[in-house]
Amino acid sequence: MIVHPPEFLAVRFEEHRPHLRAVAYRMLGSLAEADDAIQETWLRLSGSEDRRIDNLGGWLTTVVGRVCLDMLRARKRRGEEPLEQRLPDPVISRDGVGGADPEQQALLADSVGLALLVVLESLSPAERLAFVLHDLFGLPFEEIAPIVDRTPATAKKLASRARLRIRGATPPPDPDRSAGRRVVDAFLTAARGGDFDALLALLDPDVVLRADGGALTGGLRTIRGAAAVAGQLGTFQRMAAAATTRPALVNGFAGLVNTLDGQPLSVMSFTVAGGRIAAIDILSDPARLARLDLASAED
Repeated sequence: MIVHPPEFLAVRFEEHRPHLRAVAYRMLGSLAEADDAIQETWLRLSGSEDRRIDNLGGWLTTVVGRVCLDMLRARKRRGEEPLEQRLPDPVISRDGVGGADPEQQALLADSVGLALLVVLESLSPAERLAFVLHDLFGLPFEEIAPIVDRTPATAKKLASRARLRIRGATPPPDPDRSAGRRVVDAFLTAARGGDFDALLALLDPDVVLRADGGALTGGLRTIRGAAAVAGQLGTFQRMAAAATTRPALVNGFAGLVNTLDGQPLSVMSFTVAGGRIAAIDILSDPARLARLDLASAED
């Protein structure tokens, strides 16, 4: 067994922080709650009398997973509004950026777009944990099982059920990011020009538009189907005319950041699948936009 002194644990914990934040973000869909989960994980580590930890990374992943599971269950017990009633927090970076810090790189890894995070919110806490830890971070079911108080076989079934629901709810995004950017650029051109036919041609027949303007606009609004989404052309055109728009990566995929008089107006995330737009997620809640790090998307 390896005995770690407290000062050594602090240094090692910081080395693992990017990974832990990535796990917590995928589990909770909230950057603030992810930071709370990391703090609780550190408190459990620093307060533990057992300094004999063979695999610190594995130990920390297990603990942060358990902390996140408890937080998800607490949401349900308190009857809080689930995050599926609002968009998860987006992670913004400059399009084409190659020098992101390790924490940013960890958050953007694994192609976890906003559309997938929305679907994750519909899973049970145990299903979400099993899927995130196994499918996104490669943790074996033998290590996941104790966290959810299940057998490895049952933990495997939880992940399988989650996988089926995800596949049925959102198409996998195209891996070619440059092609996705071209589709988003074409969307912006169609919006600016008020070209209904060009916009409709870019949309998947089953496209989903989710717009979250916060409490003042009634929260999350969902529109489904290409004709209905294209019917929002007037709104898109007005926004394109009034705002300053710049390309950005939103959770690693092509997106847009819109500002008005230097203030954030909205963040738009696009899921491009099969060469067409399968999902558009728009966050325009002023309170939440003010908490985002939009400076990382600037040139």
